Amino acid sequence: MKQKLLKILLGIILTSVLIIFTSCQQTPNSQTVSIRSAHSNWIEESFQTNIVNIGLEKLGYKVEKPKEIDSPALYISVGNGDLDYSVIYYLPGHEKFFENAGGEEKLEGVGNLTPNGRSGYQIDKKTADKYNITNIKQLKDPEIAKLFDSDGDGKANLVGCNPGWACELIIDNQIEAYGLQDTVEHNRGQYTILLADAITRYKQGKSIIYYGFNPHWIYTILKPGEDAIWLEVPFTSLPKSMGNLTEKDTSIDGKNLGFPLLQQYIVANKKFLEANPVARKWFELVQIPVADMNVESLSIKEGEDKPEDILRHAQEWIKNNQQKYDSWLEIARKAAN
Repeated sequence: MKQKLLKILLGIILTSVLIIFTSCQQTPNSQTVSIRSAHSNWIEESFQTNIVNIGLEKLGYKVEKPKEIDSPALYISVGNGDLDYSVIYYLPGHEKFFENAGGEEKLEGVGNLTPNGRSGYQIDKKTADKYNITNIKQLKDPEIAKLFDSDGDGKANLVGCNPGWACELIIDNQIEAYGLQDTVEHNRGQYTILLADAITRYKQGKSIIYYGFNPHWIYTILKPGEDAIWLEVPFTSLPKSMGNLTEKDTSIDGKNLGFPLLQQYIVANKKFLEANPVARKWFELVQIPVADMNVESLSIKEGEDKPEDILRHAQEWIKNNQQKYDSWLEIARKAAN
């Protein structure tokens, strides 16, 4: 009887030891790890963050409510370890933010969340077809430029960027490089407001020219090839701060659009990535097509912009891409081994 009780006690002890040992061997994707994220005030990033965070929760992490922080401060927070990651790493454009926050010693760009976004100059297709306009250099002709004049000064009013955006510097550089100072005016300010005004003019049958970047809701309203066309540039000319980019870097589908392809990565704290191989692998795998981001951007523009709306959109996107999403989760889990 005593031997039987001893065996039972021994079995209980061994089981307890095994449980403790197994618990100690768990990788950092257990619920003991909380993940802190943030995004900028571009609300579409909330949609992307939700898609990433829902997956992290399914992988066993605790996920704190994302914060909204301006990009420069956000990079510093990730570098200092106050945040673990963000979806905001855009290249080209955010190189300085990355370096100022500690660079590769503290940060790492992971995956390619929304790849191959394009940007450049667009005009309405009706005007392009009527006057055979294919290249922005044609606006050096005052008569061509006057077609896009919205304030009566004889110059084309080019809808540009918010002050401080990387595209603002590129547009200013190219207006000078292509000799368009006398015929083209760069209208800068709140991009969304300027774009809305251009769409109103378009609906009135007037000619418009604007800087466009993809992903953005504009491409669901003015569809390239149907409502608008991309303009080529005579040659690649970019600010020196962007490095030695060539025509190859600014061309897509055989056309030189003058702007490099936009790539969006996840930026994460380097120590966090080293300690969390499952999260790293997840960041490497998640990818949201540009076309899907355009649709989300339009939904937000049309009023579905509350946090509960954005979360619902993310859940719907996951459901519509369930098989792919689940395969990413499966691969990420294996990184624990």
